[in-house]
Amino acid sequence: MRLFLVGYGFSGRAMARRMAGKGWEVFATYRDDAGAARIAADGHRGVDLGDRDAVTEALSRASALLVTAPPGPQGCPGLNSLVGPLAEAGAFPDWVGYLSTTGVYGDRRGGWVAEESRLAAQSVEGARRVGAERDWWEVGRGMGLTVCVFRLPGIYGPGRSAFDRLREGRARRIVAEGQVFSRIHVDDLAAGLEASIARPRAGAAYNLCDDEPAPNSDVIAHAARLLGLEPPPEVRLEDARLTPAAMRFYAESKRVSNARAKAELGWRPLYPTYREGLAAILAPPLGELPANAG
Repeated sequence: MRLFLVGYGFSGRAMARRMAGKGWEVFATYRDDAGAARIAADGHRGVDLGDRDAVTEALSRASALLVTAPPGPQGCPGLNSLVGPLAEAGAFPDWVGYLSTTGVYGDRRGGWVAEESRLAAQSVEGARRVGAERDWWEVGRGMGLTVCVFRLPGIYGPGRSAFDRLREGRARRIVAEGQVFSRIHVDDLAAGLEASIARPRAGAAYNLCDDEPAPNSDVIAHAARLLGLEPPPEVRLEDARLTPAAMRFYAESKRVSNARAKAELGWRPLYPTYREGLAAILAPPLGELPANAG
């Protein structure tokens, strides 16, 4: 079994690690020498996204295709780079996954959203995701591919969590009245994708998120306590002087349901709340003793 990844960032790398551990061969695209070196160091096969022949050859042998790269002004770079090679190779992966965002739902003032909820993206980035979802489903129907879309909230894990922001002095406890959001540990994300590969459904959309939406200030405070630090002081949103991008984030508040993924895929998050997820990041890997043990 072979997985073809377009985008080898935080999520793609976690998926590669998980599937390689199950015996899959992983191909991942790169655009520069640093990207190629990172893929090779992890034991996977790199494919230059600018080399059409190499992309076509790799796709001809792919069992599953996952696109993690975000869309730009010209749409999804994965779709733009792959449709031609897919057709040339006569490739029909059993599963095509596209990583989108819960930003497609826009602001719900703390209310719940599910996959059938109306899409109401409020940012340019969210609107581009809506367009990319639509384009991938259209390509799937036109080419007979099983395309599944995954709407994701904030993704965290080792190397990208509240702990890192606290240690670097960047963590802030922004207080926005009524603002909550969902999140997902990167390993739970990879597990959800694997579950979908095992149960592919053309045209499906799934929210992959944890069970407990919560304010960002609560997460920062809990992480600080786990590190034995005093939590940063709370700062009101109107006094925080945030960047426009950060303000767009705090302008949206919603609770995201993961009921469909649980029901259809048999998936359950190993880390159902941020508390379990943060604790796991601090825990040593299985079989490894803490530095002060023994």
